[in-house]
Amino acid sequence: MSYIGKPKIAHPGMPRNKLGLTSRDYEGAVSTLCAGCGHDSVTAAIVQAVFELDIEPHMLAKMSGIGCSSKTPAYFVSQSHGFNSVHGRMPSVTTGANAANRQLTYIGVSGDGDSLSIGVGQFVHAIRRNLNMCYVIENNGVYGLTKGQFSASADIGSKPKKGQANQQEPIDAVSTALSLGATYIARSFSGDKEQLVPLIKGALRHEGFALVDVISPCVTFNDHEGSTKSYAHTREFYHQVIDMDYVPPKAEIKAAYEEGDAMPVELHDGSRIVLRKIDQDYNPTSRAEAFKYLREHFNAGEIVTGLLYLDESRQEMHDLMGTVDTPLAQLPLADLQPGAAELKKILSRYS
Repeated sequence: MSYIGKPKIAHPGMPRNKLGLTSRDYEGAVSTLCAGCGHDSVTAAIVQAVFELDIEPHMLAKMSGIGCSSKTPAYFVSQSHGFNSVHGRMPSVTTGANAANRQLTYIGVSGDGDSLSIGVGQFVHAIRRNLNMCYVIENNGVYGLTKGQFSASADIGSKPKKGQANQQEPIDAVSTALSLGATYIARSFSGDKEQLVPLIKGALRHEGFALVDVISPCVTFNDHEGSTKSYAHTREFYHQVIDMDYVPPKAEIKAAYEEGDAMPVELHDGSRIVLRKIDQDYNPTSRAEAFKYLREHFNAGEIVTGLLYLDESRQEMHDLMGTVDTPLAQLPLADLQPGAAELKKILSRYS
């Protein structure tokens, strides 16, 4: 079960950070996700990132909604704060928590369904407010917990297990965030830990809304030929995984390639995606250049990865609202309540 913790046994020679902690101290419960799931690779990257940033576990708040992706916070930093909200509502819950205690470091883990379908309105307003958080989308194009229906990020032409291929334009989290004014935007692949870890570290340290969209293949429900975000459990025949109660384990798909290069990544069903890593000459501070670059490579059938956009000039939510430096959760009641006279003045506006 997901509540079973990992044995706290570490080699005495393991590296320690400035807090004297090893990476094992940042782990959580044993994952119950399917063997080979890209989400577990994202978990490993988050563990490495918070370890290297010397974040005190009790100063981290893990937020999530509903879906396979939203189970991820149970699998890292067990000694931190956590809140598993309802479907699509993670951003508003994080907004409230951040408003009450701005001293915590907030990381939200969501999915393409949780963020781009039912939760798209919440996603939009978290960006609009420039909420100070690291927002990770584990993007696999399907609803894993409800047996593999396509989400809003499914590509045109993707074939479901039954019925016609998807003909609807996908919602691209990166382009959407760019158009709405997000101040840190990155994309990576779950199998490219070398790229993903520094992108998460940058997002955690960024003052404002930081999006990390991670292409994270589903080993179970995107197993049919024609999917662009798939891990299938066979290369030769189509199987209805929904009728089975056993998912054969698969090896993690990894990708290693240089800046500026494009790399085809073959998935377990024989389909492939093409990843392109931005080069050193790319300018992440220009929204116009980012839009153009993304669209050109999208039209070429490539998924661009790396730090795509960065704006350090815009104020984050607390600066925009003019809140006090002391977390609201730590203010005495006398400072929080308006008093009878002020309350009467406020209510008089509605009489």
